[in-house]
Amino acid sequence: MGDIERNPRHDEADDSASRPLTVRTASSIAEVPATDWDDCARGNQLALSNPFISHAFIKALEDSGSAVRATGWLPRHLLLEEGNGTLLGVMPCYLKSHSQGEYVFDHGWADAYARAGGDYYPKLQVSVPFTPVPGRRLLVRSGQGEGERQALLLQAAVQVSARLCVSGLHITFLTEQEWQLGGELGFLKRTDQQFHWQTEGYSSFDEFLGALASRKRKAVRKERREALTAGIAIEWVTGRELTETHLDAFFAFYMDTGSRKWGTPYLTRECFSLLRDSMADKMLLVLAKRAGRYIAGALNFIGADTLYGRYWGGIEDHPFLHFEICYYQAIDFAIQHRLARVEAGAQGAHKLARGYLPSETYSVHYIADPALRRAIADYLKRERRAVSREITVLSEDSPYRKAE
Repeated sequence: MGDIERNPRHDEADDSASRPLTVRTASSIAEVPATDWDDCARGNQLALSNPFISHAFIKALEDSGSAVRATGWLPRHLLLEEGNGTLLGVMPCYLKSHSQGEYVFDHGWADAYARAGGDYYPKLQVSVPFTPVPGRRLLVRSGQGEGERQALLLQAAVQVSARLCVSGLHITFLTEQEWQLGGELGFLKRTDQQFHWQTEGYSSFDEFLGALASRKRKAVRKERREALTAGIAIEWVTGRELTETHLDAFFAFYMDTGSRKWGTPYLTRECFSLLRDSMADKMLLVLAKRAGRYIAGALNFIGADTLYGRYWGGIEDHPFLHFEICYYQAIDFAIQHRLARVEAGAQGAHKLARGYLPSETYSVHYIADPALRRAIADYLKRERRAVSREITVLSEDSPYRKAE
């Protein structure tokens, strides 16, 4: 894309300030060496904070045909490089022809713009496809000038948006720090919420139950007991134990849920095999078996300190089995493996009664058309206040025992 200018305020502290920086786009993550991408994704951490920004995860989505032009996800990853070719930062970017698989909903914006005679699509989307998991999106190597490099990525993304003549740029489920930086650079700021469980140092599921109010504790015990009354047994499968047979069973569950909820599931069967081949140790299948066959299951991913619930499905209906597999088993696994929290995916206020508390999520948006930008900015001011009020109200209805 060409050379970009540095912010001179940062140059004094950056030994590499004299080196020219360039930004270009890649039409596939396969064009980027995995070690270079993951070094940027890791940042200043010893390990990737979550597996979804890893080269292996995104490559599986693209190689399997799940996130490609044909499905409306055309890769246009941003790469920030020094003049010698050293990769300093990346952003997972896609040119989108729709708003499916994002979980930060802008369909209303698209409809309003279309009624006004504008073309909302294509747009540029910075995200991990089909994955509403909060995490870093401005992926830069650790070292001096990290903040400057993040800002350069944001500025470059706006330039790419203008060059591609798209209606806007949307960065979803980024960190609060990145959200604040985006706001400082003129992006529109948006919030939403999810429900996350925090370990609080529990050594067992019973200890977690002890932290709940009596009525909630009894309800959880009843749900867990009734979920398994039909002779159902639960299995955890991960790492080398994870086989294609397990994935075949789970894919049937995934297709059943997807066809009922959204019409067309996003991920292909091949995607799950590619994920198993490249990151089986980061995958956890929680499976329910009855009468010798698997009847339901949930696929989770294991991060540095978090268990991420992603997909669920089943071919038999049993009371409370969904809660057992998706929420209680996830808590059990997190406690046993000393993970700090469980993130159980988008939406779902029913998670509150099961110990998952509301947590704010963030996105930023650059809108090219000034009139549309003004309208959205006004809307987002009111929406942020509404989200904040809802989190406050939900937090007051916490299932945990109130302090004396």
